[in-house]
Amino acid sequence: MPRLAGKVAIVTGGGGGIGGAICKLFAAEGAKVAAVDVDREGADGVVQAIEQAGGEAIACIDDVSQAEEVEAVVAAAKAAFGAVHILVNCAAVITPTVDVVGLSEEDWDRALAVNLKSIFLMSKHAVPAIAEAGGGTIVNIASQLGHVGMAGRAAYVATKSATIGLTKVLALDHADQNIRVNSLSPGQIETRRAIVQYGSMERMRELRTPLHPIGRIGTVEEVAEAALFLATDASSFMTGADLLFDGGYTAI
Repeated sequence: MPRLAGKVAIVTGGGGGIGGAICKLFAAEGAKVAAVDVDREGADGVVQAIEQAGGEAIACIDDVSQAEEVEAVVAAAKAAFGAVHILVNCAAVITPTVDVVGLSEEDWDRALAVNLKSIFLMSKHAVPAIAEAGGGTIVNIASQLGHVGMAGRAAYVATKSATIGLTKVLALDHADQNIRVNSLSPGQIETRRAIVQYGSMERMRELRTPLHPIGRIGTVEEVAEAALFLATDASSFMTGADLLFDGGYTAI
């Protein structure tokens, strides 16, 4: 039996590499999925792939840093599928690699708005819907850089560290509503973002593989499997935890 049969999932950043892989795997496991992204082409492409595979999904083209748009996302998922059981907060922006002197206030504010404020807003509006459905799970995508620092990544590290802390508080606040909340911290993953940051996938592998004792870079499909674990009863005794999925990055 599919592991998410009868469940409805909202995935922010659902048009991207990791978010898209999560949407596709959740749908393959029986969930009805709302893929949320500001990138219409990306979100529509994920929905099309899900539908071609026999699944059910909708695209929500919304900015999850804006309260009214977040409220509309939750309403759209409920209208399309009748309930919400799972929320995956995966939306994030690429920040420049530069120290705080060179970092613009606009880049700092945008990172906090998309990477962190969106988790607050999505949780604020999705928690009542999940509780109404009898409970469920929230998975917040953090990063190994929520555990360790990296030169030039002040905004990203700050938001991912805060994501792990916020996850713990959400878990405590909503445990009595049968809502489990965990975070997932991937290491370096092969995504389009890597090309933007490093110029090419080959350059990213050259620079980042030595930092992962496992000897390679992770894939979006592997991260999706980890998110599935946190979203299902396989992790039923986990809440308020962060699952490091980093190829040994933080063990060094």
